[in-house]
Amino acid sequence: MEFCPNCGKVLLPKKGILHCYGCNYEKKLSDDEKQDYVINKDVSDKQNIIVTDDSINTHPTTRGLCYRCGNRELEWWMVQMHRSDEAETRFYRCTKCGNTWRRSN
Repeated sequence: MEFCPNCGKVLLPKKGILHCYGCNYEKKLSDDEKQDYVINKDVSDKQNIIVTDDSINTHPTTRGLCYRCGNRELEWWMVQMHRSDEAETRFYRCTKCGNTWRRSN
């Protein structure tokens, strides 16, 4: 995957070149490089595709206690639920059973 040096968007293959749909920058591909870039014809350019996998943990973890299953490892994250002069809310999720709860400071 390559990014446009002008605007930073992803360059997509188009007829032997990498094309930026943000600023129309183009980069020619060699014959060897063309094999690395293949577009699935079933996907329209107009669709937004989001790939997620719930088994991937991207949150930091901490030691705590899940009140549902007793597991001692929890994921956590913070969200500003109110005005900026008020404390944020910390959310916890058990890494074993997925139980989620919050704690306001």
